[in-house]
Amino acid sequence: MGDFWFEFVEITQTIGDGLLFGATYALIGIGFTLIFGAMGKLNMTYAAASLAGAYVGLAAFTLVNASALVVFLVSALASGLVGFIVYVACFRFIPIDNHLAALMASIGALFFIDEIIVHATDGSPLTFPAMFDDVMLELGSYGIRGDLLFVFAVCIAGTFGLLYVLYRSRLGLATRAVSQQDVAARLCGIDVHRTNAVTFVLAGLLGGIAGSMTAAAVGVLSPLITVPLTIKGLIVTVIGGLGSIPGAIAAGLLVGGLENVFLYFRGVNERDMYVLLLLFVFLIFRPHGIFGSAIDRD
Repeated sequence: MGDFWFEFVEITQTIGDGLLFGATYALIGIGFTLIFGAMGKLNMTYAAASLAGAYVGLAAFTLVNASALVVFLVSALASGLVGFIVYVACFRFIPIDNHLAALMASIGALFFIDEIIVHATDGSPLTFPAMFDDVMLELGSYGIRGDLLFVFAVCIAGTFGLLYVLYRSRLGLATRAVSQQDVAARLCGIDVHRTNAVTFVLAGLLGGIAGSMTAAAVGVLSPLITVPLTIKGLIVTVIGGLGSIPGAIAAGLLVGGLENVFLYFRGVNERDMYVLLLLFVFLIFRPHGIFGSAIDRD
């Protein structure tokens, strides 16, 4: 009985840690979803821009010995700026109906940003400042890492802030109008390009939080994180349902929890393989995602 209880505690502890860390995946998924919902296009550069902002925040920490909170703030602002640059370079001057060109441009920007990071850091992992990493909250047989709890709280606050902007502000109204019918939005006097640019900045701010929170939870910042984080963000976006922010939140927590379960039972070498299998399961049995609308093939 003792061994069974110990195993049960270990598994549930693993799931709990995964759910807390999954909030970062939810933020990345929301960023993909936000841009897809506004323009109907995937921005493959999103995770790279998020991590680029985290590197700028780390530079502020290194150069002026800034506090961890300042590092996270700088990371968010830098990612917002990178998001704007990506919009201008990869989306602004490409015809709106040319989805392939925008997709390929954003993929090129993904690897371009990654190469800049590799050359600036010699490809070496860098230590990233964490908060409350020495705090452990005890709840009976369970322990909650203070840094993961902080990451979860910040990510949830960022999500609610975004939802407030989308549904309680003029910018949110303009963004939703452009996403539903851009021609009608133009006729109503909405500047579509300006709205899309601000949407990219908003998504970038959210991505900067996600990138810095991911680095803070792991303890290091490395160029090797870029592609896996991009893939996880796309998986979360598809599982949650393209264009669905609640779906991205649910899928991010689901992927985070299951990823830790796969890590517990199968180890780090097979973990990502099972996460990808999870994507295939959803594509077969629920291709429109958790909260997405059914796909009209006509």
